[in-house]
Amino acid sequence: MYVVVVGGGKVGYYLTKTLIGEGHEVLLIEKDKKKCEALVHSLGSVVVRGDGCEASTLTEVGTGRADVVVAVTGDDEDNLIVCQMAKKRFNVPRTIARINNPKNERIFKILGIDVTISSTDIIMSQIEQELPVHSFTHLLTLRGAGLEIVETQVAPESRLAGRALRDSALPAECAISLVLRDGKPIIPTGNLILESGDLVIAVTSPGSEDELRGLFRGKT
Repeated sequence: MYVVVVGGGKVGYYLTKTLIGEGHEVLLIEKDKKKCEALVHSLGSVVVRGDGCEASTLTEVGTGRADVVVAVTGDDEDNLIVCQMAKKRFNVPRTIARINNPKNERIFKILGIDVTISSTDIIMSQIEQELPVHSFTHLLTLRGAGLEIVETQVAPESRLAGRALRDSALPAECAISLVLRDGKPIIPTGNLILESGDLVIAVTSPGSEDELRGLFRGKT
């Protein structure tokens, strides 16, 4: 697999080093002269000095035959430009962009970037998983459908505890897809009575997320 990495910061450096170690063909683009010299000293000829936002640079490194282009600079705008150019001009099958500001994730997805990675969201997900009752973990975003798959738990003070699903007054754009009770999966029906401690996987729209969170935490 041929991977083009744009951005020679710590993320780009370790990503390139790891990919090389796994036997992939990799090329790292960095535009800063001093940083590039240091990278060449460490990684060798796989490092090229240039601006990944320029078509001429991407042409020079053979982006047209790349399987993946990964943009991990410290600038969201640059990462977006790199991935869009790779997708639209060079027909790269898969583009991956680092997002420094989580608020930019939506526009990246709208503009067709295949995968976005936000370190803020990753850290938040890990924090949420450590909160026993109040966790509300994003498992998956269904791009195009405008939906999220989330995991949460019925808190003891939640008004959902002891109530049948059909009487739970869930948000209109929300559906419970699976309930885990004592580690055992339960396919939910309207007659299922939720219990405190139940782990619930739900599909919801982003707009209904706060209401759903409140129901499970017992704040509404």
